[in-house]
Amino acid sequence: MRTFTQKQAEIERDWYVVDAEGETLGRLASKIAPILKGKHKPSYTPHLDCGDFVVIVNAEKVRVTGRKLDQKFYHRHSGYPGGLTSISLKDQLDKHPERVLEAAIRGMLPKNRLGRRMIKKLKVYAGSAHPHQAQQPKPLEL
Repeated sequence: MRTFTQKQAEIERDWYVVDAEGETLGRLASKIAPILKGKHKPSYTPHLDCGDFVVIVNAEKVRVTGRKLDQKFYHRHSGYPGGLTSISLKDQLDKHPERVLEAAIRGMLPKNRLGRRMIKKLKVYAGSAHPHQAQQPKPLEL
């Protein structure tokens, strides 16, 4: 018996749509990350990007538990002295709710070239409309 290894040309990708309304942020991210990796497929190959595309709608209606709205901060640095900028989760959800989900899912993917390719298959939208109807995404129940 030989070990099966999938080739890059043999990868078939599906499109899924997920409604984030009422879902908890971390639990939703931990269910979407394996789909982007391709771990839900029997032909999963660790060194290839064999995952599927995921479209998330209603990102602005995602839930967080506890006091994270006031206590969780996102930091970025410009590279200059004194260039640290912080924004709370509450403000980030008000201004850019799609970035909150992208950051949570990105943290659960590999930190290398493969992870950067996987995150490109994630499409997040704040409202219920998305421009991917032509791909005929299937609803994904989590």
